[in-house]
Amino acid sequence: MQLTRPKHQQNGIPAGPTFSELVYAHHGWHGSRNGRQPEQAEELYRQTLKRFQTTHGDVISAYWCSQIESAVALTEKPRRFPLRSRIGFHRETDWATKRLPEIAAELHRLDELAIRARTVLSGVRRAICLHLVASCAGHLLSLADDAAGPESRAELKKALADEQERIDEVETYYCHAANGQAQIVYVAGMATVAVLVSVLGGLVLLLHRDTFLVGVVALIAGSVGGVVSVIQRITNKSFQVDYDIGRPYAFFLGGLRPMIGAAFAIAVTYTFDSGILHLPIASTTPYQEHVALVVVGFLAGFSERWAQDTLATALPQPSGGSSTPPQEQASD
Repeated sequence: MQLTRPKHQQNGIPAGPTFSELVYAHHGWHGSRNGRQPEQAEELYRQTLKRFQTTHGDVISAYWCSQIESAVALTEKPRRFPLRSRIGFHRETDWATKRLPEIAAELHRLDELAIRARTVLSGVRRAICLHLVASCAGHLLSLADDAAGPESRAELKKALADEQERIDEVETYYCHAANGQAQIVYVAGMATVAVLVSVLGGLVLLLHRDTFLVGVVALIAGSVGGVVSVIQRITNKSFQVDYDIGRPYAFFLGGLRPMIGAAFAIAVTYTFDSGILHLPIASTTPYQEHVALVVVGFLAGFSERWAQDTLATALPQPSGGSSTPPQEQASD
């Protein structure tokens, strides 16, 4: 077996104790208060707590089991840049839940929520979610701490069901918060690409106005239509983003939306401009045609389904009659 140095001695650099060591020190201090030499146990706990808080931050919320070496805690450590505190969730509950697998499963579920909240969320929403996770974990651990005999099984089952409902509410809050932050990143990606498309299109118009006028106008109108389409869906609360993919990928996906809208807009606009399809307008002055093409480009970027249906109507129909078989006559 390969031996390694203790954590506080690795690389010759002192490090803080683990949360498990802090839990054992607290349990030893708690158990010695009615025995001998409580001062030594309290001093050991205070020193362990001080070293732990130096590494992980101040313990702002905690639940310590009174009967066994188990606890959950929330720590907060301020940082200079960015000016936000780093909040951590710590748990040591294996001893308390080794005979209560249903509580252990819910605690593992809270672990997953805490990891996702620290990774995906930021700012106030991350702090709120982690505080809710720590509160639920403390309640669950209190059930394991009190459930010492078989006579408490019925009450334990009812209390566990209530806690599961609270955890469901915390998970719902996380999903809404994560989706909202992912939407912000997604819209930022859309706006960035739409601005770049507009700037590049303006430069092309300055150099080759007569040659690429229709294409550039369709490009800009389609990208703007794509952005407006997503913003409208966000306003109607019908737009969901895969928030666990990470911010860079959400930004990338948002940047693709105006590009897709611009591609459809160029295809549909040139379909009308080339005469394959005809604009349903009474007058055909150049100004009205350009305005109509702008509207067509915007609609193509706004609704991909409409653009696809429009392009499908421009395809040549197969000759030799209808390909759809005639309907059978109903027998009497």
